[in-house]
Amino acid sequence: MEVKVKQIDGVKFSVGARSHRIICDQPKENGGEDAGMTPPELMLASLGACAQFYAVQYLRTRRLDDRDVEVTVTAEKLMQPARLGNFGIHVMCPAALNPEQAEGLRRSVHHCLIHNTLLSVPTVEIELAVGEPSQV
Repeated sequence: MEVKVKQIDGVKFSVGARSHRIICDQPKENGGEDAGMTPPELMLASLGACAQFYAVQYLRTRRLDDRDVEVTVTAEKLMQPARLGNFGIHVMCPAALNPEQAEGLRRSVHHCLIHNTLLSVPTVEIELAVGEPSQV
């Protein structure tokens, strides 16, 4: 998987994956135009969308009503080092489920790829490519 991030202007960026584009920006009080979600909000969005995918897949494979499932993700900003923590995933499923189905839905959401990534600390390598000085 790969995404590319390109600066549009100031702290506003275009994030692209395959043929899709989204805008990432900062609120006005952080020097942005508030034209898109911040990087931490995008992270929560990724976790929420992944959890919702697993929830809907669970319901669909059991021929249960998957309409209007809603996921809310929360997190706290922690310090030293600055990071997100204390994540919460709230799944609202309007369909009536028996206790076994509700537990199955919870287990299914627990298998979310992004959730599992956060639980197993990944390695992150930072590679810096610096351009050559201009030839004048």
